[in-house]
Amino acid sequence: MSRSIIHSEQAPAAIGPYSQAVRAGNTVYFSGQIPLDPASGDLIEGDISAQARRVFDNLTAVAKTADGSLAQFVRVGIYVTDLANFAAVNAVMAEYFQQPYPARSTIEVSALPKGAQVEVDAIMVLD
Repeated sequence: MSRSIIHSEQAPAAIGPYSQAVRAGNTVYFSGQIPLDPASGDLIEGDISAQARRVFDNLTAVAKTADGSLAQFVRVGIYVTDLANFAAVNAVMAEYFQQPYPARSTIEVSALPKGAQVEVDAIMVLD
């Protein structure tokens, strides 16, 4: 099975030794995205909703580069630094996804890179 690296200029560059996404066959595995501005690489300002929107915008850009869309996501992993933000992140996710929704986990973590409040990784299956 071939493996190809997916990189979008419309999403932040990786801040470590990893790729934005890797395609293996018809499956695309997305690295975690935090709310970084793609142009500056800086963490965006704003509340958890603004940060979640930036994360999903970044994932959308990488999915598009892989010739896919969020509609093809089969699994999403959400990591938040405060589970009190669960409802706000759910509301933002509902702006980006329609039924049938992907499988999902939401996990509280003690910290995220660059002081982000949310990080999301995903798996997409292309038709």
